[in-house]
Amino acid sequence: MEGFTTQLLCALIGNIHLGIIVLDNNLRIQYWNHFVSERCATSLEQACGRPLIDVFPEANAADFNRSIELARDQGRHVYNHWLQMPLLQLQTAGNESSLLTLQSTLLFPFATQDGIAHFGLMVYDTSAAAQGNEQLRVALKALGNKQTEQDQLLRKLETANSQLLQSEKMAAIGQLAAGVAHEINNPIGYVFSNLKTLDGYVRDLLKIADAVDTAGGLDELRQLKRQLEYDYIRGDVAALISESEDGIDRVTRIISALKDFSHIDEDEFRPADLHRGLDTTLNVVNNELKYKAEVIKEYGELPEVECILSQINQVTMNLLVNAAHAMDEFGRITLRTGCDNDWAWIEVEDNGKGIEPKLLNRIFEPFFTTKPVGKGTGLGLALSYNIVQKHNGRIEVYSQPNIGTRFRINLPIRQANVRPQPDVAQP
Repeated sequence: MEGFTTQLLCALIGNIHLGIIVLDNNLRIQYWNHFVSERCATSLEQACGRPLIDVFPEANAADFNRSIELARDQGRHVYNHWLQMPLLQLQTAGNESSLLTLQSTLLFPFATQDGIAHFGLMVYDTSAAAQGNEQLRVALKALGNKQTEQDQLLRKLETANSQLLQSEKMAAIGQLAAGVAHEINNPIGYVFSNLKTLDGYVRDLLKIADAVDTAGGLDELRQLKRQLEYDYIRGDVAALISESEDGIDRVTRIISALKDFSHIDEDEFRPADLHRGLDTTLNVVNNELKYKAEVIKEYGELPEVECILSQINQVTMNLLVNAAHAMDEFGRITLRTGCDNDWAWIEVEDNGKGIEPKLLNRIFEPFFTTKPVGKGTGLGLALSYNIVQKHNGRIEVYSQPNIGTRFRINLPIRQANVRPQPDVAQP
């Protein structure tokens, strides 16, 4: 009787119109029935003992991995509806060649009599039932069209957002251009003045050199050196050259900062030194800050952070400029950094006039600004928020009227396998 029951069950499993796949505890294929064999390019003999993802690479996805965790850890039967993404891609039977996109799956754990853990995976072909329903077919077609339209709109929105990001960045640089020009003009001005002075000194030194061939004696040469103040020229030349070198170095730093800051086409996440980015941004906005506030740097220990550094620089620039604009009198801006486990953070704190509580919920809205007309676009914080979201991070604000405001940017150190940061109230 037992042998007959086994044959009966094998016949049932072999001929039932749904796929049955048996996996061991390490997700290696042990068996599948005729339904799967008809719809898979790999034979059971070739697949037996191989990992499921070798035969069905699409199974190496987050949804399937979550299903495995639920089945293994909680002993649950995990059902995946055909409206979700299919876990396996099987070909339809017969002459058709399309993939079974309308399929549902059931994953469940079970153990053999000797206690060895296995998984059962059942695949339901719901294509025929769905396509046999005229209303459902029409609805699916309309849904597909809507999905296509939505995808196109999302792509357009992403393009518009990218263009807006670049436009706002260039607008911000434009607003700072006068200040940067002033920062460059100062050292260039005294370098030019030093060169004119050096030109006079060189003419005097050449007179002394030429007099060597025509002077009647050493006394005449000494008298010429005293007359042209040779000792003073000798000391002042070294000072002028040193001062000019400092001026040129200052211009070089400003230009280098602008070059680093202006990488608007950069769109790949790379490990970056946030402290270098902050210093670059401070160099760019120095003229905007130095007449409004003292900047205090309180940098902590930070590893390299996976980010698009030019975009993080823009966020920091927006916060620093906003902090400067919040000052009615000369104040203080504190720039802090730190690291909490897998997260890095940047803080920009000022002791300006603060933000009214009723406005805190609106500061990240596009085009919302508390600045006078013509003084701001209202896009700085909105785009900063979007940039931080793109980095899988968070931006927080704490403010008290007449006391000051503190913004904190939280960024994952690594973009892969980002784990949520615990919500910790900031004092």
